[in-house]
Amino acid sequence: MHIVITGGAGFLGARLARTLLQQGRLALDGQPARAIERITLADRAPAPADLAADPRIAQATGDLNQQLADAGAAFWAEADAVFHLAAAVSGECEADFDLGMRSNFAATHALLERLRAAGTRPVLVFSSSLAVFGAAPGQPLPPVIEDDTLPTPQTSYGIQKFIGEQLVADYTRKGFVRGRSVRLMTVSVRPGRPNGAASGFFSGMIREPLAGLRAPCPVPDDTPVALASPARTVEGIVRAAEASEAEWGPRTALNLPSLATTVGEMAAALGRVAGPAALALLDRTPDPAIMRIVQTWPGRFDARRAAALGLQADASFDDAIRAYVRENPQAVTLPLAA
Repeated sequence: MHIVITGGAGFLGARLARTLLQQGRLALDGQPARAIERITLADRAPAPADLAADPRIAQATGDLNQQLADAGAAFWAEADAVFHLAAAVSGECEADFDLGMRSNFAATHALLERLRAAGTRPVLVFSSSLAVFGAAPGQPLPPVIEDDTLPTPQTSYGIQKFIGEQLVADYTRKGFVRGRSVRLMTVSVRPGRPNGAASGFFSGMIREPLAGLRAPCPVPDDTPVALASPARTVEGIVRAAEASEAEWGPRTALNLPSLATTVGEMAAALGRVAGPAALALLDRTPDPAIMRIVQTWPGRFDARRAAALGLQADASFDDAIRAYVRENPQAVTLPLAA
């Protein structure tokens, strides 16, 4: 089996690749599991060293739109499954409209056209976002987002992700791909450096204090958050590829499970894990630009479709923080609470 991961050198893409390599086999679309022989990581950046050293990993480095236009890039037609994770993130898209349209809309459309031209009908998992839902004056969100809640995006990023969902649904309806769109929740705790996402502080407010660094927490404590750990997020992405058509159900996107929490509760969890010294490193200065984006997002989901696929939310944010500590001991300098 050959798998392509766009954004494969990024945090989620690399984690997905490691997960697939570790399990060694994948059952696509309800079919018997097959050995994973090759994973191509398509990204602007080179793959992390551990992945690059694995003989099953191939790299396609460069602009995704250019790679999709390259007639000599044969790996697209050889893919049994494509995980489309590459995207410009929320804050970037608000700051640079053209970047978002090129990276999120044009690249997704070009990918679908490239797979259509190949005629191989691969399984395609598209990573959408909870940002397809948004509150607006005169159009409040329901208290709980359900599987059939109408998307009402309030940002360019959310609009572009919703367009991607609809394109994947129609290319699936026409038989060009076997598409599965999954709406990712806010992923925390992400390791590494901050990115341009409006939601980036949801990881930074944990990651940086654990490293003894100050971190912004630019929204009020009562800001609701629909959150998922990296492990639960990758679990949902993989399960989307594995599900049969009957298990998957409608062509509409799937809301992944989430832990309903608040920024204040996240800070309290940090305090329980790392003590008051960590909390003292949070900078509570409000950022109106971040608040305008984040406070339109929903905080509570009823993900029944995902539950029917065997997917579950994290039990607690404390557990998610401790998982980050176990996986990234080199990035933790503060002593942890008993």
